[in-house]
Amino acid sequence: MIQGVLDSIVEWLKEILIDCIMNNLTGMFDQINTEIGEVAANVGTTPAAWNAGVFSMIRTLSDNVVVPIAGMILTFVLCYELITMIIDRNNLHDFETFIFYKWIVKAFVAVMLVTHTFDITMAIFDVAQHIVQQSAGIISNSTSLDFAAVLGNVSTQLEAMEIGELLGLMVETMMLRVTAPIISLCVMLVLVGRMMEIYIYCSVGAIPLATMTNHEWGQMGQNYLRGLAALGLQGFFIMICVAIYSVLIGQIGSGASLHLAIWQCLGYTVLLCFSLFKTGSVSKSILNAH
Repeated sequence: MIQGVLDSIVEWLKEILIDCIMNNLTGMFDQINTEIGEVAANVGTTPAAWNAGVFSMIRTLSDNVVVPIAGMILTFVLCYELITMIIDRNNLHDFETFIFYKWIVKAFVAVMLVTHTFDITMAIFDVAQHIVQQSAGIISNSTSLDFAAVLGNVSTQLEAMEIGELLGLMVETMMLRVTAPIISLCVMLVLVGRMMEIYIYCSVGAIPLATMTNHEWGQMGQNYLRGLAALGLQGFFIMICVAIYSVLIGQIGSGASLHLAIWQCLGYTVLLCFSLFKTGSVSKSILNAH
């Protein structure tokens, strides 16, 4: 009699634990999979197409606020360049009129760079977008994990477990249930943060480009262009991280236990987030942008 009551209580507790675990597993990684699935579309979007309102504001600020300041800097740089070119020839002892033609060409190039800053920056990101789109066509693997497809009938496996194991699994799934939205938020922050950094770079591009024609000051403009190229290259590195993640996710299963499958999926997703955060520093390191 007592044994029958105890068995009934055990079965009741198992049903409650199984229901909790199944509820936790249902859609656990859906938000993450959605964010990761949109990486290619997000990274492959140009600044103009990502948010037309923000892009219009940034361009207006650049044309009306930054370009006039860049014009003053350009005037100073050109005057300094002319003075340097004149006194560079043995303090006017070896003076040549050719240096004026050379200075005029430099001034023309500098003005063109300042007045076409947005065309230059958008051209860089158009090339980067082409690279990302080409890589997205190669990366066709799915980045989502379906536990039912990987492990078969989850309910049957849970029913075969004892209460202690079910209780531990419930704690694990509850922890993962809380962690999954945080990881999804991190993925979104990387993508949005990269685009905001692009807008910041584009807003002040006229100032560093105003120094390009001077040998001493030109390092500022060169580093700015390297930084732009690094932001574009970062999108390609993000696609590589997603490709590696999709391969790792696809290898989960094949005899893996439920515990192992859950923690493998979480581990790979955390690794993806860490890698996404590192893509910016890696691309800048490769292009020597600082």
